[in-house]
Amino acid sequence: MPGKLGKTAEQRQAMLRNQASELLWYGKITTTAARAKELQPYVEKIITKAIRVYDDNVETSVVKTDKKGKEVTTKSIKDSPKKLAVRRALMGKLRDLQEVKAFSEKKSDFKKRTADIQHPLMEKLFNEIAPKYAQRAEELGQGGGYTRIYLLGSRRGDAAEEAIIELV
Repeated sequence: MPGKLGKTAEQRQAMLRNQASELLWYGKITTTAARAKELQPYVEKIITKAIRVYDDNVETSVVKTDKKGKEVTTKSIKDSPKKLAVRRALMGKLRDLQEVKAFSEKKSDFKKRTADIQHPLMEKLFNEIAPKYAQRAEELGQGGGYTRIYLLGSRRGDAAEEAIIELV
């Protein structure tokens, strides 16, 4: 039996996951007003979780021996256990989108650029979106308000109220 938005809970969660992923990846999507209003708190909670732990890293130094038998100390920066838990929780709430090769970009350049990135959407969320909104929250002295909805009017065909939802 259909519930909110005329969909079962499973279908609604899948739709929210897809639309939230697209919104975080592209920064702006066009959808119906009802879906945009459902999507807004979903995305705001995801961004808030990312803001809380985006800079929570652990630096470790590993001693390895190279081919010549010399000991070399390398430092690596990894996610803290708390950040890793949040990252995994958010991976369950979002669909992982893949990086797309630009039209004029060479295949070798694309492979170089994306070689060490396993989950592009998560990297964008923790490295670009979260720091941006953390700085914004610090300047304004408030959290939340990461998205904005513009109502566009009725859609031709089915007269559904359309809206644009975007990251502020």
